[in-house]
Amino acid sequence: MMEQKKFKIVESKKTRYILPNILTIAGVCLGISSIKFSLDLNFSMAVIFITLAAILDALDGRIARLIKGTSEFGKELDSLTDFVSFGIAPAFIIYFWELNKYGKIGWAITLIYSVCCVLRLARFNLTKFKPEDTWKQNYFEGVPSPIGALLILSPLVIELTNFDFLFNVNYFVPIFTLIIAILLISKIPTYSFKKIKIKPALTVFILLGIGISLVTLMFFTFETLLMFSALYILSIPMSCFTYYSNKKSIQSDNSEDEHEDIL
Repeated sequence: MMEQKKFKIVESKKTRYILPNILTIAGVCLGISSIKFSLDLNFSMAVIFITLAAILDALDGRIARLIKGTSEFGKELDSLTDFVSFGIAPAFIIYFWELNKYGKIGWAITLIYSVCCVLRLARFNLTKFKPEDTWKQNYFEGVPSPIGALLILSPLVIELTNFDFLFNVNYFVPIFTLIIAILLISKIPTYSFKKIKIKPALTVFILLGIGISLVTLMFFTFETLLMFSALYILSIPMSCFTYYSNKKSIQSDNSEDEHEDIL
C-alpha cells in the first residue's frame, strides 16, 4: 500500500516564503499608485487603493503564519511597505487634496504625520514582551499605521460621500491630521485583534459579519469606511478600560503570590 502523504497548505518551502512577500509587494504598489491618483486629482481611486493596501497588510502576516512562511526578510519588508503605503501615501493624498492650501504649514503637517508614522513603526519593531506579559499582545501601543492612514483620510471620505453638507470638513483637516499623528506615537492601548480567540459556536456569525462587511465595502465603499473609522474611534476608550483592568488584575495576582511566598 502506498503511504498517504500528510496534507499541507503549501508544501514547497520556497513558496511559503515567497507568497506572503508577494502580497506585501502588491501592497506597496497600491500605496505608490494611490499617490499617482492623487496627483491626477482622482481622490476616490486614491482612497480605494489605500483601503486595498490595508486589506493586504492585514492578510500577508496572517497568511505567513498560517503556511509557516514567516521570515526576518518578510518582517522588514512589511515595515518598509507600511511606511510607504500608510505613512507617505495618505499624507500626500491629504496634502494634494487640502493641506497644500495652507502653504508651508500644510507641508509641515504632512511631514509631521509621516515622521510620526515611521517612529511608530520603529517602536513596534523593537517591542518585545516578557513571558508574564503575553496578554499585552492583544493590544498595540498607539494607533497602528494602516488604521491611522484610513483615519486621516476620513475628512476626504466624508466629502466623497457627500456628507459634508452638514459642515465644511476642510477647516478641520490640519488639526485632525495632527491629532491622528499624535495617536500614532502615543502609548494609548488599542486592540490588535491578532491574538483574539473565537469560540467555535461564534465562528459562523463572525464569518457572516465579515462577508456582510466585504459586500458593503464593495457597493458602499466610502460609507463603509466612515462606519469602520467611527467604530474604531469609539473602541479606543473600551480598549483603554480593558487594558488597565487586565493590568490591575495581573498586578494584584502577582502581589498575592509574592505575599504567599513570604509567608
